Amino acid sequence: MKKPQILVVGSCVMDLVTRLKKIPGSGETVLGEHFTTASGGKGANQAVQAARLGACVTMVGKVGDDAFGREMRSSLAASGVDVTYLMTQPDQASGVGNILLETGSNGASQNRITVVPGANMTISPREVEFLEEQISGYDLVMLQLEIPMDINVLISRYAKNKGVPVMLNSAPSAPLPRELVENLTYISPNEHEAEDLTGIPIRQGPEMMDDARRAVSRLLEMGVENVIITLGSNGAVLGNKREWIAADCVTMPKVEDPTAAGDSFVASFCTGVCAGLDHRQALTFASYTAALTVSRLGAQPSLPTLAEVISLMKQRGCETVQWEKLDALM
Repeated sequence: MKKPQILVVGSCVMDLVTRLKKIPGSGETVLGEHFTTASGGKGANQAVQAARLGACVTMVGKVGDDAFGREMRSSLAASGVDVTYLMTQPDQASGVGNILLETGSNGASQNRITVVPGANMTISPREVEFLEEQISGYDLVMLQLEIPMDINVLISRYAKNKGVPVMLNSAPSAPLPRELVENLTYISPNEHEAEDLTGIPIRQGPEMMDDARRAVSRLLEMGVENVIITLGSNGAVLGNKREWIAADCVTMPKVEDPTAAGDSFVASFCTGVCAGLDHRQALTFASYTAALTVSRLGAQPSLPTLAEVISLMKQRGCETVQWEKLDALM
């Protein structure tokens, strides 16, 4: 195994989290139970998670020249992420996410999120052109859809030209340019995003796996090498031209906040693959990492360390030799 070198080009968003018993309807006012702020954004979350799992991570993105921007920069650095190329846009506010976390009487939590991208959408091609040469120094590039689409296309082109694998976490859902899709080594939508991309609904119940297979096949036909579809409590599947893997969801006694679960899953999968794990091992690793994430409140505050993931796996009777080798590299 080797210590992964990962580049994340993506978003930084300050999460404003309100926990309440019931989401208000139109014109309705309800009292919340708890409010907190936490550094987030899909790009930053994935960077932090990969770093906490032992990867060397560089974050390229943009924040505003404000208190939120300074706090998000500090949060990334505190987790060991290289923020040398995290830029500041003086005339724009940092991105913010409004999160309503509904805690039902049965103990389950659901969230509704509104993101205002702010400075994230001001990244220009000129500001990232230095990566055309530097990108060859990384084992993998991670992208998401909370920055301008043309930046994702450009970075994916740089990576493909240098033979560097690219993971796109295709969230929030958006149409994808053909070039971007064809430059991808991995794509990781959830079931709703997969339907938006393929037109194939992934239904709950006994039809789910057949639907997921069809959606994976459609995305492979579009030019992606490997497709991962996350299915919430039904786990995740990975498909390519050679293999089909279904991974069970790892459950926890209580779900506190699912906000960063997808980011945690994708980042841990990428970290595992770059460290030398095969796809099945990396999916297992990702499932345990995401399980810890949903058992805690907040985005980046909920993301676990490698030692915590190994501990949970041991508690559940899993073989951890491969992951302990990764831990020894830290």
